[in-house]
Amino acid sequence: MESKREAQPVYDGAMHFRPMNTDDIPVICEIEQESFPTPWTAGAFYNELTSNNFAKYLVLEYEGEIAGYGGMWLIMEEAHVTNIAIREKYRGRKLGERLLVEMQQTAVFYGTLRMTLEVRPSNLIAQRLYEKLGFRSVGIRRGYYTDNKEDAIIMWADLPKAERLSN
Repeated sequence: MESKREAQPVYDGAMHFRPMNTDDIPVICEIEQESFPTPWTAGAFYNELTSNNFAKYLVLEYEGEIAGYGGMWLIMEEAHVTNIAIREKYRGRKLGERLLVEMQQTAVFYGTLRMTLEVRPSNLIAQRLYEKLGFRSVGIRRGYYTDNKEDAIIMWADLPKAERLSN
């Protein structure tokens, strides 16, 4: 009988972060399809990368392959996470945690003091990760998700104090 091996955390030299670019969009859309009931379109990502001056998107590469990505809007002293996802075959290795930490550090670098996001009440794994990284629930957006009218939990985190670079 074959035993299922638990995925191990990945924190070695095979992991690399970089800014997302328009050439990444086809792979990002594949990850969106794997991750969300109402995935963003290629056009939405293209607009974010080319027309939204507030947007910062990161790609997490593992062994030369895009394993995940995260996006946020940096407005004044606040960062709003628009999306974060890990390719299905890489889940369970703490890559999502490492990606969100990288996003928090990037936000601090650009001068933000706080970070916010929305999460489905049914997504308990994500909620635990966010709480681990300092996010706290502060409210509910009723009927936020268009696919099933599920509410969204609004979460906020104070970001660590560091040397900040103004936009």
